[in-house]
Amino acid sequence: MSTGLDALTQKNINAWLSGNYDNETKAKIQSLLDEGKETELTDSFYKDLEFGTGGMRGEMGVGSNRMNKYTVGAATQGFANYLKSNFPDQEIKVAIAHDSRNNSSFFARISADIFSASGIKVFLFKELRPTPELSFAVRHLGCQAGIVITASHNPREYNGYKAYWADGSQVVAPHDKNIVAEVNKIQSVDEINFTGNEDLITLIGEEIDDEYLKTIQANSINPKVIARQEGLKIVYSSIHGTGITLVPKALQLLGFEQVTVVQEQAEPNGDFPTVIYPNPEETEAMTLAMNLAKQIDADLVIATDPDADRVGAAVKNPKGEWVLLNGNQMASLIIYYLLKAWKDANKLTGKEFVAKTIVTTEIIDKMCALQGVKCYNTLTGFKYIAAVIRELEGKEKFIGGGEESYGYLIGDAVRDKDAVASCAMIAELAAYAKDNGKSLFDFLTEMYMENNFYYEGLISLTKKGKAGAEEIQQMMSSLRANLPASVAGSEPVTVLDYKNLTSTDLKTGVVSGIPEGLGIESSNVIQLILADGSKVSARPSGTEPKIKFYVSVNAPLTKPEDFDSTLSSLKAKVSAIQEDLGLK
Repeated sequence: MSTGLDALTQKNINAWLSGNYDNETKAKIQSLLDEGKETELTDSFYKDLEFGTGGMRGEMGVGSNRMNKYTVGAATQGFANYLKSNFPDQEIKVAIAHDSRNNSSFFARISADIFSASGIKVFLFKELRPTPELSFAVRHLGCQAGIVITASHNPREYNGYKAYWADGSQVVAPHDKNIVAEVNKIQSVDEINFTGNEDLITLIGEEIDDEYLKTIQANSINPKVIARQEGLKIVYSSIHGTGITLVPKALQLLGFEQVTVVQEQAEPNGDFPTVIYPNPEETEAMTLAMNLAKQIDADLVIATDPDADRVGAAVKNPKGEWVLLNGNQMASLIIYYLLKAWKDANKLTGKEFVAKTIVTTEIIDKMCALQGVKCYNTLTGFKYIAAVIRELEGKEKFIGGGEESYGYLIGDAVRDKDAVASCAMIAELAAYAKDNGKSLFDFLTEMYMENNFYYEGLISLTKKGKAGAEEIQQMMSSLRANLPASVAGSEPVTVLDYKNLTSTDLKTGVVSGIPEGLGIESSNVIQLILADGSKVSARPSGTEPKIKFYVSVNAPLTKPEDFDSTLSSLKAKVSAIQEDLGLK
């Protein structure tokens, strides 16, 4: 028996070896012990998987800190127990969906069995479906909760579990912590009832597709423009994920007739054979789509991640080169178009709003202010944007919103980021630009000329395992204790510390509070506002073993010909800030 494991890790290992776990699981654990793989054992057993900003997510394998039958089972049993205590004497209904990842359908079925064994009615998608459709289904079917089995855009060895509440949003406080508390009450695998009740499980599919697609069609503002630009050439890739089930249908429903699918990536496959990471943020994942776009002289490239809640896009620049738009650019373009289209349609009444996260580009705030539209800033995680929509429902009208990590939402039929609806809206705004004699790149340039050229840089540092988690916490503590006197020649003037919900004026020393509510609560995030208007944000990821540093800068853009030189200047400024902070 290994002696280098800490007490908690060893306790968890012993519990799995002596408990009512299957023989294959026990044999794998024993093999790791016999081979002395202490690091792997520690990372697998030193803690339980927890709900973060995106639910529960981790590598698949044996152990309390891995995605497997038992951790999924414990999470579902705890969730079921919590639902029963929250809704006594009611018929409880839960919707379940899954993506294309290995074991996703297996975990979805296990969850359905456990919920039904607890007397809860289950609506189970019989085949893979996009995450936003699950969010829609929860509300459409009158469910108290929902789950989707997915690890979004993470590498192939990961899977995950997203939990949703009755409003179609991912669970927020106090439900998230209370669900974890219920899970932690389960001291033995024997408390998990894996034997399902078939009478309480209903398979769903196309009938929900039809209702969900109607909401996407209803989001369209300029159907006549689409009709005139029905020949817009669109290349779409689902990157082996769920988007293939609905994105082409949505585009066709709106009237786009020239949609070409990247066939090499059309087949759902949890091994993601054509990419290293199934992430539309990565150039490598978009290469096949962009190559096809060159061949057919397309107008637009769009691609969705495995659970179709994020979308990446590429456009042609004035030199005819295909370039990827980052998440801030695409979020900005969507809001720029929505504001313009709503204004042209006389739909702005003074009660509309947009919502985005605190690390997403501030050009959105500026554009909203110019149109008299409120822009609410929330913590990172779409559940916080959903919380704003929920709080303002019936009082103010949600136009759209998004976050820099390639997640956007149009309308309020869904309460999570929605790549299916976003693909439809991106296609529409591309058609609008073309109808006005512009490319999508021209449209981007026009936006920057009207509002300043905003550019954002992101550095993500991966720190895996227990040691990595401790290092991330130390980095945040060090930043709080040792604020830099100057960053790339500019003095920090304000510190926003969301952990303590305080705003500090560094010139006067005056400390004021950051109001809690409407998407804001205590969170381990710190932001520095510099004298020149630049902003630096530091945030540990809630779903990945990473700490992220965001830098935002801006400058005027006076004419289209200055696009490249202005971008180069802004990139250099971001690089200087990152270097000064020791991130490069």
